[in-house]
Amino acid sequence: ASDDKEKSAAEKPAAEKPATKKRSTSPPRQMNFGFSYKDSKKGKKAIGGSGGGGSNDEKMIAAGGAVLALLFAVAIYYHLAYKEITWKEFTKNYLVKGMVEKLEVVDKKWVRVKLLPGQSMDGTAKLWFSVGSVDSFERNLEAAQVEMGVEPQDFVAVVFKNEIQLSSILSSLPTLIIIGFLLYMMRKSSQMMGGGARGKGGGGIFGGLMESPAKVVNPSEIGVAFKDVAGCEEAKIEILEFVNFLKNPQQYTDLGAKIPKGAILTGPPGTGKTLLAKATAGEADVPFIYVSGSEFLEMFVGVGPSRVRDMFALARKHAPCILFMDEIDAVGRKRSGKSFGGHSEQENTLNQLLVEMDGFNTSSNVVVLAATNRIDILDKALLRPGRFDRQIYVPPPDIKGRASIFKVHLEPLRTTLNKNELARKMAALTPGFTGADISNVCNEAALLAARDAELTIVLKHFEAAIERVVAGMEKKTNVLQPAEKNTVAHHEAGHAVCGWFLEHADPLLKVSIIPRGKGLGYAQYLPKEQYLFTEEQLFDRMCVMLGGRASEQIFFNKVTTGAQDDLQKVTNSAYSQIVLYGMNERVGQVVYKMPEPGELVMEKPYSEHTAAIIDEEVRKLIDRAYKSTIQLLTEKKDHIKKVADRLLEREVLSRDDLIELLGPRPFKELSTYEEFVKDTGSFEEDTTLPEGLKDWNKEKREREAKADEQPKEELKWGKDKK
Repeated sequence: ASDDKEKSAAEKPAAEKPATKKRSTSPPRQMNFGFSYKDSKKGKKAIGGSGGGGSNDEKMIAAGGAVLALLFAVAIYYHLAYKEITWKEFTKNYLVKGMVEKLEVVDKKWVRVKLLPGQSMDGTAKLWFSVGSVDSFERNLEAAQVEMGVEPQDFVAVVFKNEIQLSSILSSLPTLIIIGFLLYMMRKSSQMMGGGARGKGGGGIFGGLMESPAKVVNPSEIGVAFKDVAGCEEAKIEILEFVNFLKNPQQYTDLGAKIPKGAILTGPPGTGKTLLAKATAGEADVPFIYVSGSEFLEMFVGVGPSRVRDMFALARKHAPCILFMDEIDAVGRKRSGKSFGGHSEQENTLNQLLVEMDGFNTSSNVVVLAATNRIDILDKALLRPGRFDRQIYVPPPDIKGRASIFKVHLEPLRTTLNKNELARKMAALTPGFTGADISNVCNEAALLAARDAELTIVLKHFEAAIERVVAGMEKKTNVLQPAEKNTVAHHEAGHAVCGWFLEHADPLLKVSIIPRGKGLGYAQYLPKEQYLFTEEQLFDRMCVMLGGRASEQIFFNKVTTGAQDDLQKVTNSAYSQIVLYGMNERVGQVVYKMPEPGELVMEKPYSEHTAAIIDEEVRKLIDRAYKSTIQLLTEKKDHIKKVADRLLEREVLSRDDLIELLGPRPFKELSTYEEFVKDTGSFEEDTTLPEGLKDWNKEKREREAKADEQPKEELKWGKDKK
């Protein structure tokens, strides 16, 4: 709306001469023209009408672009349509000649000159000039017209207007663009987090954040079957039984049995817990839902319980089904009285999980499987029967299990070796290896063969792969000074000789002074698969660890920093014998649990006096082992010298080289697969299923057999017809 006010120039007293100096700022040259309120409303209405039809992002972006284009078009139009003049030019060329119809004073800053119809100069009908003061302008205009002899009633009409300046719009344009960008990003983020019409979260920004990340697994995308799982037959049978519960419930209900609610898989890392779950998803023939424990916890309060509710709602929707939660210790940790921050949110999530697993809304057709490496930190309420009825321990495989795992991983490898014999040999060389380690060994062997440009993988590649996994990469380019190399050779020779002549030491396979990993030397032993150790056996192992330091002391009468790792192992072994195994008369038959690596210990479980006794007994035990080692190696000094000289010559010595230098080992030892499995029952791992589980997948096998019997042409025709 414009505020029009007409005044006669005759009503104003005469004043000073009009100014002829141009303003330096010249706002109209900076596109300082704008719409009147009336025009701007029309423009807004038109823009709103055109842009209101679309609700998606493309239409919003198009509407914003149209607004910007319109603003720039209008600015360019005004810039080209108006011509700036001075006061002197106005009076001389237009006012004196009687060409002016009226003057419009806009925002008391500048004057728009409207000429009479048909009056223009240079084809320009729209003129403007700036004014410093409205009062001064009125006085100057009146004086000019009086000087021209114009009667007061014929003075040029002056109209005052207030308009929205385009300059103000353009100055606020960056702010508007930033606000629009933020609104657009908020809209996009709400869609990415599940906004819009998805789920019960609705269109809010946090709609998808509250939803469960659990997803139904497509069996065809897994590519893992139970035949690919080896070395843990007992755990496999337990899992197969759960699948059979869901597929053949009548077999159990006829006997009055109830379907177990769930099972938790525990064991060291790499033993195959998640692999068992993958095989279950690939072959269960029932819906399989997967979720990770860490996906429940977020920075927002209430997200965890909401996701748990949604997860079990999804499971009930697909029942009968299997729900697998990997790394459940992220959400299932023990509750404590000190609840604050994220810890309180974790407890709320755990409480919701407990209610869903065994509460009033419990479903009997949902089997919950979980996996964790740290069952000791889980809440007791989570582990009780009714929630996790079974705890399935998946241990590192024994020698028979390792042979079975090697057979699985050797199957796709190209080698001319007998794979069954190779699997047994490798199983004997890898005591303590888990399934993940064995998979890595086979893959490393293939990579080493490819590095050597070999067509097939040979035995040396597998042996090198074992050394790489155990001790790290071989660093042949690591240059040692002759004195250091001599010290390393005597250090490793001390380990070798000490282990060779101690009854309870592990058999030595290879000794090398080629640096591997962080160490400057490397000795490979073949430990027996033993679950019980006597005090004498542990003492001999400590002596072998101290053999390198003792050899340095004997030959050089000084010690180096190379025995740091050996001393750490000796110290841990000594503390374990005294505080865990009760093998010390002074401390007694007690157990003081030692903290896990990285665990924060506020106070020790024993007094300062007991701590002093333990430290003293540990020192005595290590000193006794060191003196015994010094005595043994002093007697075998010549043998150490021979082994060290041969190491300096060849850098790597095998078991045959040691027999040549030291003679046959004076104690009986086991080294082959056949010797290890003798008197243990079966020669290989027993993979037979119980009678009740032999037909667990009968329907699937029948479908596959039927599909194999159909001619390929018929299958192709069926697909084309479909």
